[in-house]
Amino acid sequence: MVIDISLFIISRELSPINPLSESTYLILLALYQEPLHGYGIIKEIENTSEGNYIIAPGTLYGVLKNLEKQGLIKTIAVEKEHRKKKTYCITEQGKDVLHWEYERYIRMINLSKKIIQRGIENGEK
Repeated sequence: MVIDISLFIISRELSPINPLSESTYLILLALYQEPLHGYGIIKEIENTSEGNYIIAPGTLYGVLKNLEKQGLIKTIAVEKEHRKKKTYCITEQGKDVLHWEYERYIRMINLSKKIIQRGIENGEK
């Protein structure tokens, strides 16, 4: 899959030179299947990663603010138990950026495998 990222107005943070931070990637990934509120995002990342990744609330809300400013997510109000809760959902542009980043990770893993395999074949540990 090739995504033409030139169609986006991309900040320095989203350019191929400056890939998404781990936190940003994980937050977009958490929102990929369904809209979530802040605590739901934290729990989704923690549960899906089996506790290997934990995002602090301060980090989460800073990233959410930036993602919304860049048009990668949007806020929707969902009424729950007679209260409106701020819920976040990924936009189509956010999905495109997430797919691009996913493909970049795959390329990096494949490159790493080749280099490490060559090293193993040459007797390196």
